[in-house]
Amino acid sequence: MNEKKRGLGRGLNALINTGSDTENNKENTKENHEYKEVFINISLVEPNRNQPRKEFDKESLSELANSIKQYGILQPIIVQKNGDMYEIIAGERRWRAAKEAGLTEVPVIVRDYDKQKVMEISIIENIQREDLNPIEEAMAYQSLMEEYGLKHDELAEKVSKNRSTITNSMRLLKLSKNIQQMLIDGRISTGHAKVLLSVEDINEQEKIAQELIDKSLSVRELEKLVKKYTKPRKKKDDKDDKDYSLFYREYEDRLKDILGTKVQINTKDKNKGRIEIDYYSAAELERIVELLNSIV
Repeated sequence: MNEKKRGLGRGLNALINTGSDTENNKENTKENHEYKEVFINISLVEPNRNQPRKEFDKESLSELANSIKQYGILQPIIVQKNGDMYEIIAGERRWRAAKEAGLTEVPVIVRDYDKQKVMEISIIENIQREDLNPIEEAMAYQSLMEEYGLKHDELAEKVSKNRSTITNSMRLLKLSKNIQQMLIDGRISTGHAKVLLSVEDINEQEKIAQELIDKSLSVRELEKLVKKYTKPRKKKDDKDDKDYSLFYREYEDRLKDILGTKVQINTKDKNKGRIEIDYYSAAELERIVELLNSIV
């Protein structure tokens, strides 16, 4: 089997060993023979209940089914034994399309992974193919972190993403459920969602989101609208107000870069105030505390 034709992507290859690394070839020879491609009855294959992807585009699935009718399944489905059945680890979309195409057998590679590794592979496969909507992706990250106690940097390494990407993705879960659904349905973009995150009041979030949809606002137009709803800080002195605001905004930006999350400085006067640090899961709170401890 030609590895290049069936490449699984850098992140997925790191979890599913395809034997393409030269230095590992000796160790993998036995494993490659053990995990060879076989054909099994499609009725014996079942989806993974923990699959992060919940939505499958019908039109896209039909297109893949037509392709499978002509050329077959070019990349085997990764499965593991589950009683008398075979549970999908990677390739549920191909399995669904194969059923639609009327196939009675599908090519599979049977592997044996623990629950955490199965979830990691499912997330990586979907991310690399851009199959997850933004909320599914954020929920998948959160689930992995909370269930297995992973920190942002550990998760980032496993799924081959920057830590800031993980953090920004999970911030979307702070949006109201209605706005999350708007994002899932494609009525607003991720760029719109990130702007809406700056509005703390949920009712205001939803009011602005509805106006955004009604008026088909761009991200830049939405930013201007949000400013109207954002309460300005109390001015201390007209003369010093501009410098005063820029001074604290700079510190907010620096803290945000260091902590990888939203930080807000609320001032009482020039010498007193309060720093608010946002977190979006128990795992993220632990990460921030550990980071602060390492600094101190």
